[in-house]
Amino acid sequence: MWRRAEPADDERVVALCLALNAEDRGQDPVPADHIRRTLRALRDVPSRGSAVVLDIGSGACGYALLIPFWSNELGGQVCAIDELYVEPALRGRGHARALIEGLAAGTLPGAEDAVALTVEVTPANDGARRLYERAGFEGTNRSMRRRLDRPGQGRPTPPR
Repeated sequence: MWRRAEPADDERVVALCLALNAEDRGQDPVPADHIRRTLRALRDVPSRGSAVVLDIGSGACGYALLIPFWSNELGGQVCAIDELYVEPALRGRGHARALIEGLAAGTLPGAEDAVALTVEVTPANDGARRLYERAGFEGTNRSMRRRLDRPGQGRPTPPR
């Protein structure tokens, strides 16, 4: 089922991430080089987080990026499910729910010491929002961010 991503999975994870961004476009487009850089960073510095893949026997058919951070408010480490994607043909079979429950139970890599899980969902993605609510997520916070232009970030040009 869900396992830690290996270097041999990288190009498949890139393809899945591009599919996610085509299907549920976020605020910024995610180019393939950002995804590869993320996978390298997670592998090189495991404390930054981990990538996991859904493998039901034929290779990666889903992925998640799990990024920890410390929350003063919650009094411990939080596992942010930064991205979660399952191929459309495999949705509705409990794969995403299994990931969430495995993280909550501490049986999957990425949330062993977590006091909470967090996830963001785009406003128009009702299916994902319903999944997260059924899995026990709740919240009313509005996520905001400010992009910083720094040398070497490779920030993509926003669409016009």
